[in-house]
Amino acid sequence: MCVPAQCVDTRRRVIQGWRQLAGQLLPSLWLLLALLPGSASALKLEVEVEGVEGEEQKNVLAMLGIYQEQEDQELSIARLLALHRRAPDQIRDALAPFGLYRVEIQETLTEPTAEGGTWIANYKIDPGEPVKIASIDYQITGAGASNPALPKQFPMQVGDVLLHSAYEKAKNQITSIASAEGYLNAELLRHQVLIDPVAYQAMVDFHLDTGPRYYLGKVQFKQDLLDERYLSKFVRFKPGDVYDPDLLLALQGRLLGMEYYDKVEVVPLIDQASSDNVVPIEVVASRNKANKYRLGLGFGTDVGPRLLLEYRRRYIGRHGHKLKSEIEVSQALQSVVAEYRMPFRNPVQDYFLIRPEYFAYDTASRQGTSFRLTAAQSMVTPGGWRRNIGVDYRYEDYEVGQGDDGVFNGLVPNISWSKTDADDPLNPRNGYRLKYLLQGTAAGLLAETSWLSGSVSYKQVKSFGERFRFIGRADLGAIWASSLEDVPGSQRFFAGGDQSIRGWALDALGPDDPVTGETLGGRYLAVGSLELERKIKGNWSAALYTDFGNAFDPSYTSEWEQSLGAGLRYGTPIGPVRVGVAYAITKDPAGFRLIIGLGPDL
Repeated sequence: MCVPAQCVDTRRRVIQGWRQLAGQLLPSLWLLLALLPGSASALKLEVEVEGVEGEEQKNVLAMLGIYQEQEDQELSIARLLALHRRAPDQIRDALAPFGLYRVEIQETLTEPTAEGGTWIANYKIDPGEPVKIASIDYQITGAGASNPALPKQFPMQVGDVLLHSAYEKAKNQITSIASAEGYLNAELLRHQVLIDPVAYQAMVDFHLDTGPRYYLGKVQFKQDLLDERYLSKFVRFKPGDVYDPDLLLALQGRLLGMEYYDKVEVVPLIDQASSDNVVPIEVVASRNKANKYRLGLGFGTDVGPRLLLEYRRRYIGRHGHKLKSEIEVSQALQSVVAEYRMPFRNPVQDYFLIRPEYFAYDTASRQGTSFRLTAAQSMVTPGGWRRNIGVDYRYEDYEVGQGDDGVFNGLVPNISWSKTDADDPLNPRNGYRLKYLLQGTAAGLLAETSWLSGSVSYKQVKSFGERFRFIGRADLGAIWASSLEDVPGSQRFFAGGDQSIRGWALDALGPDDPVTGETLGGRYLAVGSLELERKIKGNWSAALYTDFGNAFDPSYTSEWEQSLGAGLRYGTPIGPVRVGVAYAITKDPAGFRLIIGLGPDL
């Protein structure tokens, strides 16, 4: 027996001992229970990587299995322990491409102290010094040994850090040059990187035998659609040029891009090469379906619901002529347009065109019908500008406001230059679009009135970082005429609408009639827009914008107008969908206007 004080002390020591034993065994017992079937719950895991940053850290995280699976809802403790064991080898493999072969790793896996807690996997990395190149054995043999296009020295140098990406880039660069220089049988006799772990240095061996040089021969077409004299315009090389596979790929791309054929094979007949290594080329093509139809439904704030019917004839005759026609119907605009194209010079981008058009329009400020018959030459200049030069016959019956109506009947010569340069034609991050237009007519010679119109339209997209885009737009125009009444309604300048000053309806802005207050249009235009867009998540982004300016005329009054707006954007394969509102701050009374649109920014 023990006295009460001794018993109390003994019980206290026993309780403390059990508590210490429970503290030591509880995590392990909990781990054992978690491994039993039916006892697992969602496992929480946090992975910490220290000692590396930048591209090295990105590569480590990309190859580290435990990091990639940390959010896996089915991750078990057994799987976690296996991933932790593999982590050091994965880290070393991830750092080897950076020349790091003496990597030291301290790995720890900390269990949670209670059920439902978080496991902590920590990896402290000491990457050490990178290995450097001690020697390079670089040899070019064969017919290309003296070709100046092939590097005389290997692109990497002795003393450089051994970056595997740099080595692969150098290897691909040399083999690509050999291919482009006509060495079809070029062979890498030796290409390796050896690491001496004791001396901690790298040796690079690179031996290339170019073999003989080949040349392009005559191109023969096997098809039953187009005249071979026309097809020869697609060939941008001459017999005897150095054999370059990229030239053949470009030929295939040009033919497919014209949609004459649904399948094009460019076959080098290497086994038929002549004694001086000239390779004949055979193009085998099967004709595409002649007709193409398209039905489109859409909606825009300017015109409301819209129906589009399109018909295309991919080829007419044996010289590559094409026909395109479309009918568009909306509340504000109805049109029937056809265009007949006759390729010339460079058939991919240059053509003569004949285009009849019929329009019926009814916007906020003008209504009428017009017929236009255009004959023009369209070609791309050496600087990349598309230049259109032609003459229109136009007949227009128009009404602007009340009492300002008339008929225009005459010839209108015109010339335009346009250029679009973007990193993505549908959803550009950077790029611009610029267009100049000059057109006019002369009384007594071509029409009943004289006027000359010039306009400039510019739009730019500029990205800042990964999330922000700036979009700026400016439209300027001027018409030289003795009075506004000499200018047909369709050629006057108006502002307002989704592509002008948002916050007003299409063509709602311009000089006003002092009696009726209705918009008459003007002889001058100055409209601008600034927009800032920020990516939110995935394809979603938000935008803030302001539009400003107006159409003006010295014979009438018009005010400078401005709107502010905000909206959402969603990127799609056919361009962004735009939904937003615009607030016309200079309008009396001020008000909001819903903006809905779809299509590329440029």
